[in-house]
Amino acid sequence: MTLLGYKLESRAKPSAAFTFVVTLGAIAVALVITGILFAIFGVNPFAAYKEILEKTVFSFRGFTEVIRRMIPLLLCGVGIALAMKAKFWNIGAEGQLLAGATAAAGFALFVPLPGAVMIPAMFLAGFIAGGLWGFLPAILKVRLGVNEIITTLMMNYIALYVVRWLINGPWKGSGARGFPETDRFAREFYLPTLATTRLHYPTLLLGILLALFIFFMLRRMKLGVDIRIMGESPDAARYAGINFFSTTMFLVLLSAGAAGLAGVGEVAGIHRKLLEPTSISLGYGYTGIIVALLSRGNPLGTIPAALFLGLIFASGDVMKAGLGLPTQMVDVINGLVLLCIICAEPLLRYRFVKQSKNSAPVTTPEKELA
Repeated sequence: MTLLGYKLESRAKPSAAFTFVVTLGAIAVALVITGILFAIFGVNPFAAYKEILEKTVFSFRGFTEVIRRMIPLLLCGVGIALAMKAKFWNIGAEGQLLAGATAAAGFALFVPLPGAVMIPAMFLAGFIAGGLWGFLPAILKVRLGVNEIITTLMMNYIALYVVRWLINGPWKGSGARGFPETDRFAREFYLPTLATTRLHYPTLLLGILLALFIFFMLRRMKLGVDIRIMGESPDAARYAGINFFSTTMFLVLLSAGAAGLAGVGEVAGIHRKLLEPTSISLGYGYTGIIVALLSRGNPLGTIPAALFLGLIFASGDVMKAGLGLPTQMVDVINGLVLLCIICAEPLLRYRFVKQSKNSAPVTTPEKELA
């Protein structure tokens, strides 16, 4: 492709610095467009961003809310980033989160265990439930070639209606009035929080440790190398004798299980009961996709990416109460960030190169004879 003396050619693998700059540029464009939307609503964009930062980043309680919103985004995002390495497009983190929340609630409500054992048991149950929720799409992909984007997405809706059936039926709390929910967990089953905030730090620690483990696994462990080869060249993976079924199943267990851990944190650290699915997750599973894209599939990169999107989620309350903006602005900003990242992708794949003025078409001996 030639344009004004320049030709478009494929770019070699971009450097980490260039990728970082392009990603920051995409975020900046999204924030500029958001500022224009603020102005359309009659809000000064500079004053709006100033108030958001003052009440989130520069406020202790506000910043703990940013971290709290970061936790499920980190767990969902690092799981999705891992799946992306093997070109397994896990769109089901929302359902996997709800599966983990349901399993944790089931243990807290119906399994007689002491408090010291119950909290680790809830995390283990949530991890296994989330992983199992991803098994069916994985089996359908490996054995029958069914598109995992469709199956993982559909599993989200199944999880949503299972939770609604439970809280309206067999698990409905004796004291539920108006809103369907289970009974509250026993106090000894609550996750510990930081001071008087809602920041359940055990789940945050799990998310950071999981990101570090996956980063190490992808670079130093045979399983991680197999996952990367599967994603980069399936033919090479088959030639190397990599077992696609077992590798994919373990990959999905870890990816979906991470989202299940996020569900445990939400019900045991914040709500202390199982309730309406849209109250358990504010779309964290879907936003985890943006976290994975922002990090470019780097597990360690999901930590700052989740922190940034946690800030956007926490700013929703400020925009509603302090600025009079609709709460849907959070979804709008997330959508703009995703759109700008996608639009910036060609900058990482192609570049314009100036054509030499002396370049001329190459003539073959046959053409000269003609």
